[in-house]
Amino acid sequence: MNRFLIIRFSSLGDIILTLPVIRNIRKNNPDAEIVYLTKKKFSDILKKNSNINRVIEYENIFSTIKKLRKEKFDVIIDLHCVLRSFFIRLFLKASKKIHYKKDSIHRRLFVRFKIPSPRLEKHVVEKYLDTLKEIGYKIYTKDLFIDDIKLKEIENIEAKKIIIFQTAFLGDLILTLPLIKEIKEKFKDSKLSVVVRKGFSSAFQGLKEIDEIIEDDKKKNKINSTISLIKKIRNEDFDIAILPHRSFRTAIIAYLGKAKIRIGFDIPIVSFFYTHKVPFKWLMHDAERNTALLSYISKNIKIDFPSIETDYDLSPKIDEKKIILINPSSVWETKKWPHYKYSLLIKKIYEKYKIRPVIIGSKEEVQYLELIEKPVKGMCINLCGKTSLSLLISLMKKADILITNDSGPMHIGAASGIYVIAIFGPTTKELGFFPYSSKSTVLEVDLECRPCRLHGSMKCPHGHFLCMKLISVDDVMNIVSKYLII
Repeated sequence: MNRFLIIRFSSLGDIILTLPVIRNIRKNNPDAEIVYLTKKKFSDILKKNSNINRVIEYENIFSTIKKLRKEKFDVIIDLHCVLRSFFIRLFLKASKKIHYKKDSIHRRLFVRFKIPSPRLEKHVVEKYLDTLKEIGYKIYTKDLFIDDIKLKEIENIEAKKIIIFQTAFLGDLILTLPLIKEIKEKFKDSKLSVVVRKGFSSAFQGLKEIDEIIEDDKKKNKINSTISLIKKIRNEDFDIAILPHRSFRTAIIAYLGKAKIRIGFDIPIVSFFYTHKVPFKWLMHDAERNTALLSYISKNIKIDFPSIETDYDLSPKIDEKKIILINPSSVWETKKWPHYKYSLLIKKIYEKYKIRPVIIGSKEEVQYLELIEKPVKGMCINLCGKTSLSLLISLMKKADILITNDSGPMHIGAASGIYVIAIFGPTTKELGFFPYSSKSTVLEVDLECRPCRLHGSMKCPHGHFLCMKLISVDDVMNIVSKYLII
């Protein structure tokens, strides 16, 4: 089995999701010749993929069949499963012909009559990969990789002034740091400006890669702040605007601000205002997704967090042999591991290691964190509401372990290079927001109802909250013990 024909005509997102199939074929058979049949407008992204030997552009069914009948394939894999691809399979010669199980009937029954089916719980990437099992191939990875997505670079690019838009929350902001670092390494002499939500500029203080931080006070007066921001951007005459923030408002600001090149994700309506679009898919980590926005302006993209320097001393002084931080809060109730479990965890850490964990959180979370502290008074240090963002970053850099829910400080911990134990409930790693670090562990339980929301919710939509309740204190303690030994 050395010659493969992969069939997927469209669309851009679905073609991106076939790339794990290509990577796994190459892993199983390094000498395989992989030919990909697709529409002309999608061929460029595949031609630059090093795992694909040749791309054939679909014209019409008759000329395509005529052209392909001259070739002999060992395996034909149909990842589109429409009438056209059926006839192409039918009239071509191959030792093995495979198609993925589209489950169209089950999808229509669910959409029209709300009749669920277990078949719909499987992600389309897994369905694509199932085709390889039919030829006895091992599945080495289900992930998408940034190296798989390569776009034609913009020629004769001028990059004297570059602006990045990320006006979402703290975690999203931290996950733009590799993008910021990569831009400054590629365009050392450029002026790099970053637009952030008001109140979050201190997260970037001490970051040498950034020349200007622009605060967007969209919460107080969205109309006035939008007009003001458009004027400022237009006056500065930016060469390139990069938009990891996927909002209609951000796209309009960059467009009316007359940034010459506007690069963002290929999502409906919003991407109309961009000059260049990059495929968006959940299966990549958000740090990788953001950095992929550089595909049009840079080669050999690396993903690395920059060093954030702070001039703050650690205050108050923490006199513990190891610093274990606990971040128990979140904007979303369903992202919070139960407070009584955190209390028991603190008690077990203190009794076993004689270490007082440090509880962190914002001023808005003081009351909730007191529920955790009350049963274990004296066994922990409560810094809730006492740390600014800059001080929190300083604290993270001196810590040994962070135990956290899926929230912004989790990404600061990962960027700081400390051990991170992340407790995931309604969200899953596949959404792309897990801690981007080899020194991290995600604790989660495998439930059919996960993920129930993109960001979480104020109460469990199923009423049982098992995604958090089934993660035990001992589960966390086992990882703590492992990291303390290391």
